[in-house]
Amino acid sequence: MNKEEHITASLRIIFMTFFKIGLFTFGGGYAMVPLIEYEMVEKHHWIDSKEIIDIIAVAAAAPGVISVNTATFVGYRVAGFRGALVATLGMIIPSYIIICTIALFYQQFKNLIWVSYAFAGIRAGVIVLLLGAVLELGKKLEYTTMAVLILTITFVLATFTELNVIFLLIGSGIAGMIYQVFIKKDLIEPKNGEEK
Repeated sequence: MNKEEHITASLRIIFMTFFKIGLFTFGGGYAMVPLIEYEMVEKHHWIDSKEIIDIIAVAAAAPGVISVNTATFVGYRVAGFRGALVATLGMIIPSYIIICTIALFYQQFKNLIWVSYAFAGIRAGVIVLLLGAVLELGKKLEYTTMAVLILTITFVLATFTELNVIFLLIGSGIAGMIYQVFIKKDLIEPKNGEEK
């Protein structure tokens, strides 16, 4: 197999992996996190478990849907621009097909009682998927004092105030940068005249 055939095979695997994730995961981006992590870290070994947390953090903070952002980042990391393109297409095509199909038949089925029951069950299942994603990512988080402080303050503000989530993300990012650049640097680097 020559180099171009190898690249084409890799792009096909990337596309099919993200197509499967997009097709079989319900509940939006955060509900996809456990499946994305399994496929990227455990099955294909494209990235390690620490990198997936960083990628998800950046994908959540960036504009757009977290699942599409994650697919784009991972695709780029694995196979450059073409990898990002096929990963993104693999993630969005199943959703596009499903939404178009539902739109065609929505008017005929929206008044059927069993359809409303199905949506109620799906909503309950999505909550469990989101909780599972939070617990899975929580296991991999490095629990420093600063991380716990940011986590606690953000949770309290998100739960008990009407503060927009965007401001919480920006504030958390700024707090993390200040900690890493100014506070942690002073703890690691010795001051003038001190021994290392």
